[in-house]
Amino acid sequence: MTERSAAGNALTDAVLPVFELNGELLAAARDISEPAGLTPAWWQVLGATLDEPLTVSDIARRVGLGLARQSVQRTADLLVAKGWAAYGTNPHHRRAKLLSPTDAGRATLLLLRDTQHAWADAVGAEVGAEELRSFVDTARRIAEASRAYRAGQLSRPVGTAAPSGPG
Repeated sequence: MTERSAAGNALTDAVLPVFELNGELLAAARDISEPAGLTPAWWQVLGATLDEPLTVSDIARRVGLGLARQSVQRTADLLVAKGWAAYGTNPHHRRAKLLSPTDAGRATLLLLRDTQHAWADAVGAEVGAEELRSFVDTARRIAEASRAYRAGQLSRPVGTAAPSGPG
């Protein structure tokens, strides 16, 4: 078995704090969305439609967090049943309906936006805008490099074995 490089060790050291950050962001989303009666997933799907009506497939692609179309469909159906969203006709596709917020859904999103802005302003001020911009750039570069590696587009350093299993 080969040893990891310094860069490999640095990336590995970043994984646990990123997982911890993910959990914290989900907890913050829960704290923000639950008083309005939404879950973070409901907020995410409904929020995707704030600027324009979208199909379930468009929402799954746009959200970009690996949500399956089927889970977005279930969430969209729940939002419609609860009166926060409605399906409308799609002039470009007979069967793929467009989801959009109702007046109640739009009002709820605007309420959540104020709460989210207060959270983001406080946390952002504590960390600092420059440091956060650097983090965003680094996180994007890691995600892009990982996608390229999994697609076989990055060469493996000499002396390392190809990954086993799917992927």
